[in-house]
Amino acid sequence: MKRRSSLAILTAGLCPGFRPAPASGNNATPMETAAQLIQKQVAAGVLESAVLRVHRGGETFERAFGKAASGEAVFLLASISKTLTAAGVMVLIDRGELRLESPVKTYLPEFSEGARKDVTLEHLLTHTSGLPDQLPENNELRRRHAPLDDFVKGALRTPLLFPPGTRYHYQSMGLLLAGEVVRRVTGLPLADFLAREVFPVLGMRNTTMGLGTLRPEETVRCQTEHAAPEAGGGDVTAREWDWNSAYWRSLGAPWGGAHGTAADIDLFLGSFLHPEGKLMRVESARMMTENHTPGLVARRGLGFALGPEGFGRECSARAFGHGGSTGTLAWADPEKDLTCVILTSLPSQVSGPLILHPVSDLVAAAHP
Repeated sequence: MKRRSSLAILTAGLCPGFRPAPASGNNATPMETAAQLIQKQVAAGVLESAVLRVHRGGETFERAFGKAASGEAVFLLASISKTLTAAGVMVLIDRGELRLESPVKTYLPEFSEGARKDVTLEHLLTHTSGLPDQLPENNELRRRHAPLDDFVKGALRTPLLFPPGTRYHYQSMGLLLAGEVVRRVTGLPLADFLAREVFPVLGMRNTTMGLGTLRPEETVRCQTEHAAPEAGGGDVTAREWDWNSAYWRSLGAPWGGAHGTAADIDLFLGSFLHPEGKLMRVESARMMTENHTPGLVARRGLGFALGPEGFGRECSARAFGHGGSTGTLAWADPEKDLTCVILTSLPSQVSGPLILHPVSDLVAAAHP
């Protein structure tokens, strides 16, 4: 079914064509059941804010919860940012300005000592470079409000954990260096490149890497009392550098610093679910959602995680997407012509089992 540019927003009820949920003592549709699950956590005082958006074909179900006044609420996307960074790199590959198989040292000459010389752009985008997820000095860098350049310097010299391409190990620092490659090649900071060459092309009017022209008070507050250790872990002494701090919101970390709305992320997923050549060639878009890590423990595309694990239980192996530690999850399944975006203020170590995965299960099961 062709994805339409004009969407019907259903503020209540069910998207036409979604399969009814199994009988459970009431007549709630699957989408209403999913919404009730989220609302239950709001009513219990566990969840402050959330938006759910589900899109299939030409129909969209969208609901805002708690302090999120509408579907236009802007959330800190966390690691969904990695997919945006990867798209920026792929735009340049599509134009012939970068090569996926090229050593990173081609663009970052100082990244050439030892096994670093064998790390390729593909390794950076598939979490197979050997770089760590976070730098050992991550918290100290954030505590002193270090600029992004200082993170780059650390990533350029930090020891590799294994020979490139031999293992999968989730690594934010690989996406950081991918963003630095974009800056070196284009002369533009990644945030500016995405704002010029990616977001407007797809009509993503409310997405920025960093804050852009947004004010912090125009974004949804993260419930940092449940944050991961690398984001302050709820420590009150981390308030000047945690997810809600002006420092972090403005930094524009390529691995986790983007802000956006559910509608914008839906548009982004749609550009890969039904590639039309607007952002990059159809072949290049499809390459981003193909498996680049055969034989390794995780199936990864370029920037995207691949199904069936991590999304709805009834998602196909062709599903792709990404989650974020601030409490976000976005995925698409080509076999179902389906996208699902769940943005919450509750960090994923809590919202994952309570909201993100149960809701994804309901959404995936709602369409055979």
